[in-house]
Amino acid sequence: MASPSVASVERRTIDFVPVAERHGNVRSLFTLWFGANMTITCIAAGAICATLGLPLPWTLLAVVLGHLVGAVFMALHSAQGPLLGIPQMIQSRAQFGYFGAVLPLVLVLLMYLGYFASSAVLTGQAITGWLGLDVNLSIVLGSVVTAVLAIYGYRLLHATEKWLSLVSGLGFLFLSVQLVRHVGLGRWTAQGFSWGPFLLAAAIAATWQLTYAPYVADYSRYLPVDTPVAQSFWFTYGGTVIASTWMFAFGAVAANAAADAFAEGSVSFVVNQAGGATWIFFLVIVAGNIAVNALNLYGMFMSATTTFTVLGSEKVGPALRTAGILVLAALGTVIAIVGRTNFVDNFTNFILLLAYFLIPWTSINLVDFYLVRKERYVIAEIFDPKGRYGGVDWRAMVAYLVGIVLELPFVNSTFYVGPFVEPLGGADVSWILGIFIAGGLYLVLMKRFPVRLGHVAVHGDAPVGQEVR
Repeated sequence: MASPSVASVERRTIDFVPVAERHGNVRSLFTLWFGANMTITCIAAGAICATLGLPLPWTLLAVVLGHLVGAVFMALHSAQGPLLGIPQMIQSRAQFGYFGAVLPLVLVLLMYLGYFASSAVLTGQAITGWLGLDVNLSIVLGSVVTAVLAIYGYRLLHATEKWLSLVSGLGFLFLSVQLVRHVGLGRWTAQGFSWGPFLLAAAIAATWQLTYAPYVADYSRYLPVDTPVAQSFWFTYGGTVIASTWMFAFGAVAANAAADAFAEGSVSFVVNQAGGATWIFFLVIVAGNIAVNALNLYGMFMSATTTFTVLGSEKVGPALRTAGILVLAALGTVIAIVGRTNFVDNFTNFILLLAYFLIPWTSINLVDFYLVRKERYVIAEIFDPKGRYGGVDWRAMVAYLVGIVLELPFVNSTFYVGPFVEPLGGADVSWILGIFIAGGLYLVLMKRFPVRLGHVAVHGDAPVGQEVR
């Protein structure tokens, strides 16, 4: 089937994409996730890692390791899209139950709002630096364009990131060279290593990848059902790791070598590295941030729709879809305007908060897909409150809550520091525990109790695509 035009508005929301409507090439996953990470927001996160007290070589090593490990779990979600043909978070009904999935959905919805607001702030700052407009007006203008992209949906988002991956790649290559020329690498020494800050920097990088997990499959679900799992994984993994590691390193070098200048405004600092023709680089930053924020808004709408449809019909028409996206964009814009004066601190707290609640979910979801049900689901019953995935699945809920509770003693954040953080030298290893404890416990419970009271056995699931066309 020929690929539909990017100028056509997407008509599907959380429903299954029939095999006859599948289109696209798996290579698009590389450009989408490469472009999505070539942003000033990613640079700001890398700058946070440089403030933890580590020498630059160790900071960069922690960043690389964090992205390499975190992206494994993120990219494993990407392979779910072509096989299941549904958005990422609605898959949670198969693990948590039709109603039980609302808990992680609400938390993911909050995540999208936070990411949307933080990206909107940086977009507004870039528009203000470029055109000299009031920053609040700039935030609103950026959000309007973001909403238009999200309304058009899947095809336009892929096409936009395809071109931005090229433009942003060339632009940031030039800016990276200029950064090293202008500010250098600062004091390059391996002395002063400490495990605590090293593991905390790695946690920030890994968390960056893991917070993509709730919407990765949203952008692969239209691919042909016979798309190899390995290809979905590697094109996604390569795109996100290369770009995010690069941007984190850019931010870390900038904050390490020119801390005062960078702190005055990350957007202006980055653009000023170009020397002349700064408007071109303002445009690159604005376009990149708007595009990735459209991904956030698109995922936010998918999660909100999955949450609210448990109260009524699963059908969401074009008018309701457009209205929902506009309402969520307005809400995120208000949050951005209210919180913009303390952006760096807010963003630091927010990105670390996400890990504690989302990592157990991602572990449970992946264990169920690859180890328990082994890619076999009855898609039609994911939309049936009385079906095999109905109600609340106590096995997933127990594993999820236990994972969060056991993370807490190891949490190191500005709002809460667990009792085991100080003995570990300030390290935050909660994300590692969340992955293995939640996923491991879920696997044990599913093996021990393969049949939930009133439901069918796990092995009763069928290959995807047999029931729904």
